[in-house]
Amino acid sequence: MARPGISKANAAYESWLRAQLRGELVKGDLPEKHDKMSSGPFPFLRATYWRWAETILDACPELRKAPQVLAIGDIHLENFGTWRDEDGRLVWGVNDFDEAAVMPYALDLVRLAASATLALPSQQHRRNDICSAILDGYRKGLKKPRPFVMDEKYAWLRSLLAISEKKRASFWAKVAAAKPSKKPMPKGFRAAIATAMPEAGVEIGKFYPRSAGTGSLGRPRWVGVADWRGGLVLREVKALVPSGWTRAMGVRPRGLRVREIANGRYRAPDPTYFANDRIVVRRLSPNTRKIEIEDEPHVLLDPRMLQTMGRDLANIHLGTGDHRRAIERDLAKRKNSWLQRATAAAVKLVEDDFKQWRRKRRR
Repeated sequence: MARPGISKANAAYESWLRAQLRGELVKGDLPEKHDKMSSGPFPFLRATYWRWAETILDACPELRKAPQVLAIGDIHLENFGTWRDEDGRLVWGVNDFDEAAVMPYALDLVRLAASATLALPSQQHRRNDICSAILDGYRKGLKKPRPFVMDEKYAWLRSLLAISEKKRASFWAKVAAAKPSKKPMPKGFRAAIATAMPEAGVEIGKFYPRSAGTGSLGRPRWVGVADWRGGLVLREVKALVPSGWTRAMGVRPRGLRVREIANGRYRAPDPTYFANDRIVVRRLSPNTRKIEIEDEPHVLLDPRMLQTMGRDLANIHLGTGDHRRAIERDLAKRKNSWLQRATAAAVKLVEDDFKQWRRKRRR
């Protein structure tokens, strides 16, 4: 049966999202999201994980029987960042698990490689090189999974993520400029932010809505700011909905598994990170840093960085179950070029939908 075109599919998804959010959809975010979807294949990929979930097994049916793991789902180049763990150590890794669900492990590898291919198409960053770096890192991660704690090791990565004084000042200037909202927060958001503060009873000076990301636009997202022991502290709360994967597969999840995957055995998690079936809460600070393709494409597409991303995928896939042998057996059965072929099919899938979306928008 033929699937609906991207415009009809998007309308259906937004209707579903509205129902999941129980009337709390941020309608003002949608024009921005639609504009981002029109701006290029990479932002289109970021904005439409739900569509990927609907169509990727049509493009790559050979991946359907790959071993199932609790996977990230919406993985891409910009889904990595830094945080501080329980002991205050600086950690780098995947930092967004909103779409986590059980699925074939290989889909995370394909989506990461597709995002790199779509981010900056050029002869310099060929698909074969991208796939080789990611897969090499993933194999190494399967053999020796461990978190990326950067206080002792990974000086090269730490140097890339060090925040400049200019960016630090810009962060705090935006916080100062944010005006408290006159509209009410969704039920439970205020209490969630208060609970996430460093200690009970901290007076929260202001709350304001925040628009950020691409795929999560439309979901309520709020920030609370408090002055605590000599400086400002921020906590953000964002609405969660079931993964686009479970929606596409027609599965009703018993519960979201965001917190479970974020706290896997090969993670050094942020102690302020909390998620349940309705919300996710996290700390915001200038030290919570990620690299964006628009600012530093050469960094994200460096083979060493892609290999490191592949290694962290292995950390995630092994973090909630003993899947190593099953994955290694599956990889051994696949031909050397399997990831390149699957990535090519996935890239075409995304580009075709993007072109159709942009044509519709221009009419």
